[in-house]
Amino acid sequence: MERTFVMLKPDAVSRGLMGEIISRLEKKGLKMLAARFMKITPDIASRHYAEHVNKPFYPKLLNFITSGPVLAMVWEGEDAVSVVRTVVGKTDPKEAAPGTIRGDYGMIKTMNLIHASDSTESAEREISIFFSPQELVEWKRADEEWLSF
Repeated sequence: MERTFVMLKPDAVSRGLMGEIISRLEKKGLKMLAARFMKITPDIASRHYAEHVNKPFYPKLLNFITSGPVLAMVWEGEDAVSVVRTVVGKTDPKEAAPGTIRGDYGMIKTMNLIHASDSTESAEREISIFFSPQELVEWKRADEEWLSF
């Protein structure tokens, strides 16, 4: 089983989309191992978005991600990284397919509702920023035997 990091950004939280997004991930067959509702500090934001430090949009990104509460989560499942990214849709909601989270609910690239790790390496790094290993809860879904082979 693979793990991935997902964060519902301040726009998803303030628009009341947390339940809808969690429901989509659960219905896909993924399993939540951890969740934290929090306001990100500038320090956490800078560690999370370290790869974007020298990009022109970085200051606006930090301002946005620290502007309100987020829901940080760890999800597990077969090929969880790619599955979640498919459910989430392309970064720019205008290019995201209908049926994806961004395609159905997003409007602009700078406020695109959700972050999802882009690789298993990124997932490990991002999970470690937000959660300790002891905070990940191991459990078994009732339908797990039907969702992985």
